[in-house]
Amino acid sequence: MSDTTDVSTDSPGVSTDKSAEASTETVTPQSIVEALLFSTDRPLPPARIAQILGIGGGAEVKQHVEALNDRYEQTGASFRIELVAKGYQMLTTPPYNPWVGQLHKVRAESRLSPAALETLAIVAYKQPVLRVDIEAVRGVAVGDMLVRLRDMNLVRIVGRAEEIGRPLLYGTTRKFLEVFGLNSLKDLPKLDPDRPDAVPELKVVDDSESVDG
Repeated sequence: MSDTTDVSTDSPGVSTDKSAEASTETVTPQSIVEALLFSTDRPLPPARIAQILGIGGGAEVKQHVEALNDRYEQTGASFRIELVAKGYQMLTTPPYNPWVGQLHKVRAESRLSPAALETLAIVAYKQPVLRVDIEAVRGVAVGDMLVRLRDMNLVRIVGRAEEIGRPLLYGTTRKFLEVFGLNSLKDLPKLDPDRPDAVPELKVVDDSESVDG
């Protein structure tokens, strides 16, 4: 979500319009939660939101989020607050994906080749996983691909296998959850019970989130 409000150079995200001072009595914890989520393009943990609010905790933040989502639904808003990677984030609703996708021509998915997406999917579903096991599924060498995915902070080394040579084990990162709009690995698409070795295709969320940074 982008914020078009003019801001001062020393106070990012704070309006320089003096009229804002006159309307401070309308500011509520719920509206502050909304403002915080509008001003960031990354998930905000409930504890961090509560810390900024200075009152309550994660349970109170959840109540504010639920109230905001109820209002958005009642007014037919095109966005909702979703739980992503254990934090809250503003996301457009699925019916608007075709238009949002046109706006963001250069999306994370275009930066991730089909080979990268396939490798990521294997790591996500089979982690902790060895490189040789990934290559057994893909049928090609994946050393360079794993290096690239690590550079993009989508894959990380999670340990070493207890076997000859102590080869590296790979797993996904928190940023992986963010890029694919998942709260946890439990939210991955379910495996087909009739094809347990067939890894589902991963889809990047329709957002301007870059996987390069």
